[in-house]
Amino acid sequence: MDAAWDFGITHFDTADAYGGGRSEQSIGHWIRSRGLRPLLTTKTFNPMRAGGDHGLKPERIAGHLRASLGRLGVDQVDLYLAHDFDPDVPLAETTGAFEDAVAAGSIRAYGVSNFDEGQLAAALKAGSPVAVQNGYSLLDRQDEHGVLPLCADRGIAYLAFSPLAGGWLTGKYRRGEPFPTGSRMTQRPGPYGEFVTDQTFDAIGRLDAMAERRGTSVAGLALGWLLGQERVSQVVIGPGRPDHLTPVREALEQPVTDSERAEIEGIVE
Repeated sequence: MDAAWDFGITHFDTADAYGGGRSEQSIGHWIRSRGLRPLLTTKTFNPMRAGGDHGLKPERIAGHLRASLGRLGVDQVDLYLAHDFDPDVPLAETTGAFEDAVAAGSIRAYGVSNFDEGQLAAALKAGSPVAVQNGYSLLDRQDEHGVLPLCADRGIAYLAFSPLAGGWLTGKYRRGEPFPTGSRMTQRPGPYGEFVTDQTFDAIGRLDAMAERRGTSVAGLALGWLLGQERVSQVVIGPGRPDHLTPVREALEQPVTDSERAEIEGIVE
């Protein structure tokens, strides 16, 4: 977090369920120890422990928000997200709870995450979410056909998480080789199993050659492609070490040109 702040990254994203609250606690400790106040996004929906409750009932939202504020050590978070769609709770009840939190000053604004086009449209009808945070990368572009146009039409901020497709766009996964120990493909492969194809390996090979030609990493190229998207308001990265910020620096210092964008999209179409 020190390295990110020094680099100019001043918005930190977390959720109550990350590490069973430990992520929020760590951020809160950092805030107090450094005397700094980053912009903060946190979320609720998922259980915080195995067998725990989940969902978006108003009373649960209120309780989990109070707990998040306590762990973070702040009076207000800048953006509070529904971490997933809850089919068991009417959206009007969920957005009503969020709007009560806005009125109380506990949150500045609210939004949704992992919502498809229909769910986002329903949320916009039920309330006033200002943002949607979904997975989006060169290898996962399904939101281009519905969610992104809806965001553009309604003025909703689009926040892209998993911009490197669970590590696939770092070049760490190689055809015919075991997945690296500790990687997401060894710990939580489910969301990324669809990428284990010859087509993906072929595309990554071509992206790797393009990145080498321009003097950047594949990750820097992939992030540069996202940062150049007019419809993307924020890119959520998950560095585990300070050196993981290097691709961000590459993307900012060597932006993807229009001709490079066309080449990249031709590779992964």
